[in-house]
Amino acid sequence: MIHVTLTNEILKYITAIEKNRFEVSAVRLPKSVANKLRKNSKKKSSYASTKIEGNPLSEKQADEVIESDGHRHYLKPEQEVRNYYLALNYLEEKAKKKEAFSKKLILDVQKYVEKGAPKEKIGLRGQTPPGVLFAVYDSETGNPDYIPPEYKDIPELLDELVAYVNETDDHPLIVAAVVHYQLVTIHPFEDGNGRTARLLSGYILDINGYGFNGIGSLEEYFAYDIQEYYDSIQMGLSPHYYNGRNNPPYPEIWVNYFLRMVLLYSNKVCELSKASDEDELAGSLSYLKTREKELLLFLISKHKGDFTPIDISKELGVTNKTIINRLAGLVKNGFVVPNLSGKRIRSYVLSDFSLQHEKKLKKLLK
Repeated sequence: MIHVTLTNEILKYITAIEKNRFEVSAVRLPKSVANKLRKNSKKKSSYASTKIEGNPLSEKQADEVIESDGHRHYLKPEQEVRNYYLALNYLEEKAKKKEAFSKKLILDVQKYVEKGAPKEKIGLRGQTPPGVLFAVYDSETGNPDYIPPEYKDIPELLDELVAYVNETDDHPLIVAAVVHYQLVTIHPFEDGNGRTARLLSGYILDINGYGFNGIGSLEEYFAYDIQEYYDSIQMGLSPHYYNGRNNPPYPEIWVNYFLRMVLLYSNKVCELSKASDEDELAGSLSYLKTREKELLLFLISKHKGDFTPIDISKELGVTNKTIINRLAGLVKNGFVVPNLSGKRIRSYVLSDFSLQHEKKLKKLLK
């Protein structure tokens, strides 16, 4: 099992990611905008994660496959992309229920990843025929790149990983890095190990509040430099599991890389969230007339509580009817809410939307 020491560099990464987490949590995106960003993020993750494994589809082709009706026959690269997208949807539902990390969850995710594959490819790998070495082979030289643990050790190793995740006091970002490393290294399946590891490390982030509302793609950053990704996870160790990969002497090599990718990813999520938030605000304000915008700026600056049209008309030196007409536009577009007494409007108050976006609205209205 990997044991991580909290170095200054690791703590620096964690602090920066926490800052981004706070900033993203402060942005209240409309549901329609958030859903669109989440769907696009899952598409990017499906493309990037399968690309790491050598999938030849372009991002455009991957997008088209995901958007297809699901009833036609798919080639293997197409099925891989669709499978990853389905696995993300599955884990999204599990995360809503905060389902605990378990061996069953690991197996279920790999089943999604390998949907449509022969039965022997699904589930834990078994014993190989006499004289056959199970290994990850270099496609060009034919030499083994990695020799994972024996099949008989896999159940116990997975039990150890599950116990660690559910009992450790390590920071969730460290736990996610450990899950990623351990699943790739234990290599419990004939195929789909890397994709399963990326999905489940993402799940650990999600259930612990580091999934950034499902916006952005961490897999995209792993895929930017695939060789760096593999070099970091291998850490220059022997290709044999029992000769160092089972207990790496300097696991911080992998953890530093993993956290650096999470930081880059979280930086991007901050940019996306803020840009989408400002676009939505600007779009909402575009429906207002000039005088309605002026009134909204006045109300945000001067009136946080209840107010009546007659009070505002006196302050601005215009008629009561003029204020009522301008308030109608603000009510229609969700910036102001009327307080009703029966069917009669007693007073008005700024909407929660306006109060939540007070500073940004002021900036856009000035």
